[in-house]
Amino acid sequence: MVLLNDACAEFSMMSTKGTDRSQTNGDGLSLPVVNDRASLPVMERSRMGRRRAIVLLIVQMLIIVHVVIWILSREFGWFGGVTVTPIEPSESMEFVKRGTINAGLIFFVLALLSTLILGRWFCGWGCHVVLLQDGCLWMLRKIGIRPRPFRSRLLMWAPLVLALYMFVWPAVHRMLPFLPGQDAPWELGLHLTTSDFWKTFPGVWIGIVFLFICGFMTVYFLGAKGFCTYGCPYGGFFAPLDRFSPGRIRVTDACHQCGDCTAVCTSNVRVHEEVGTWGMVTDAGCMKTMDCVDTCPNDALYFGFGKTAVKPEARREPKPRRWDVSITGEIVLGVVFLAVFLSFRGAYASVPLLMAMGIACVLTYVFFQGWRLITDDNVHLHKLRMKIQGRFRFSGVAYLFTAVLLVGFTLQTGAVNWIGHMGIHSAREAMATMGPSGLSDSGRVYAESALARFDLARSIGLTTDPNHDVDAVQMHLLLGHSAGVEERMPRLLKRFPFNLQVRNLELDYRLATNPIGVENYVESLAAEDTELRPLRIRIMEWQVGRGQIADAEAYARSALASDAEDDEVRLRLAMLLIRTQRVDEGEENVRRYLETVQTNGKAWALLSEALAYQGRISEADRAIERARQLDRSAMVARQAMMHYVQTGRPQLAQAIQNDLQSGRTD
Repeated sequence: MVLLNDACAEFSMMSTKGTDRSQTNGDGLSLPVVNDRASLPVMERSRMGRRRAIVLLIVQMLIIVHVVIWILSREFGWFGGVTVTPIEPSESMEFVKRGTINAGLIFFVLALLSTLILGRWFCGWGCHVVLLQDGCLWMLRKIGIRPRPFRSRLLMWAPLVLALYMFVWPAVHRMLPFLPGQDAPWELGLHLTTSDFWKTFPGVWIGIVFLFICGFMTVYFLGAKGFCTYGCPYGGFFAPLDRFSPGRIRVTDACHQCGDCTAVCTSNVRVHEEVGTWGMVTDAGCMKTMDCVDTCPNDALYFGFGKTAVKPEARREPKPRRWDVSITGEIVLGVVFLAVFLSFRGAYASVPLLMAMGIACVLTYVFFQGWRLITDDNVHLHKLRMKIQGRFRFSGVAYLFTAVLLVGFTLQTGAVNWIGHMGIHSAREAMATMGPSGLSDSGRVYAESALARFDLARSIGLTTDPNHDVDAVQMHLLLGHSAGVEERMPRLLKRFPFNLQVRNLELDYRLATNPIGVENYVESLAAEDTELRPLRIRIMEWQVGRGQIADAEAYARSALASDAEDDEVRLRLAMLLIRTQRVDEGEENVRRYLETVQTNGKAWALLSEALAYQGRISEADRAIERARQLDRSAMVARQAMMHYVQTGRPQLAQAIQNDLQSGRTD
């Protein structure tokens, strides 16, 4: 008993030295209060979060200023009515597709190069979507929700796959001519200004839904920066480049492995494990937010330059990474992710590519949790305990019911998309049979099949898809179904009043049914929106096709009198003049065109034709060779062959013919 009392006394002395907030029981035994937060060490809050928020807000303000400048330039004619093209990485696709160098491409290249040196700093300090996700995370934490990161080894590859599809696949498709689909002409050129800044962006309501899904929803279900991890194609390139970066978070010997760095990291990096194992952060998800550096109580972390993460040397045995899904489950999730993405991509001509990625990220996780509700005994989502010891709670029933509805909605959307896709395919097959007299018999069958599929898609969909309407109107026109055109056309015109393809279809219908006054109608449209200028070309082609050459010339001169900047009409007028032996005036108009558009190979070929008519053969040769340099199409090649044959040099024409046969000309 004495020994017990001595032991109790010694324990009491030890506890009172450790804290002044001990409590004593009735026998005088002092015990530490383990659940008293005041007795625990307090982790310092990072100051970097506020600083980074300020920087990101400045970036957002610059974006807003850019948009405002565009609006003012459009309304008041400032800066010639143009502004800098969108400084957005997705604009880089124009270079791969068409050879266009724009501000977005320059910005993306600089961001990629900086990642090779500094790591993914741009993601953390310069991306407006990160600002959105961080803001959503802050709001969720304010109401007591701390989203847990979802860790999937397979879905982390989705951003890279999407990046390759966006920025590499168009080039591969161009190099493999046997693949289906047409490529846009690739003409290298600088395009740093635009008069239609918003052309490649979605509408306001779609933008709001996109921000809600890719901001709030991805953070709530997938954790902080959930869209960055599973949906961002730019991160698909930034992440692998980060491994080659010498600039990264590193550690000194002062590290005590307290874990504060991991607790504050919003990039879902297990910082204390990384630096303990490798002496630096090797995880490509690190966005250099610097929260870990600022929070470290021992100042053991710092950003510095040194060895890359390509072949890091381990200080200790690396801990195996923890994942939320088994290998089999990963494969199932990958299939579900792809199916959801394909179901929603381009749905109703409204869901853009990145929004479809966000939807796929969120719904894949929702379906995953729904499956767990069916198979597991205990399931929770943040503070919601949806199933306990095999018994459903109300929140679990509501969640499962919602998940079933979302499965049905996804299947419906996917069915509409697939049926519409098959209809579009049938419409293309019909167009491929077009001849001088219209559709062939097989083409009419394809056209009827396309219309049947479009009608089915409309009957099971929530609304009509404008892409289906466009092809349906075209099929009705080719089949001579006026009623079908009149049913769908008003809906298209109401939704897309300044869409060139829609207006072209309307013009074709007017020319086929009631062409009186169509020239004045087109002039009113072109005056309202210069993007509709090509409608004038369609009228000229219709007039020339009917043998009304004088009418086409008169219309072109009238259009240029009211709109002298319509270069394409000027080029068509030049062609009419040259082909009707008025070569001098034709040459003058071609040269005026080339002063503005120097990269059109067909215009140089037309100039060569005018020069050859006048016997200026050497000048004509230079013009036709310039045309071939700019335009590798078979049309220009044949024009060059004709030029050399007509000027008595059949051997040069034969060489071009050999190039055509060998496939060295597109």
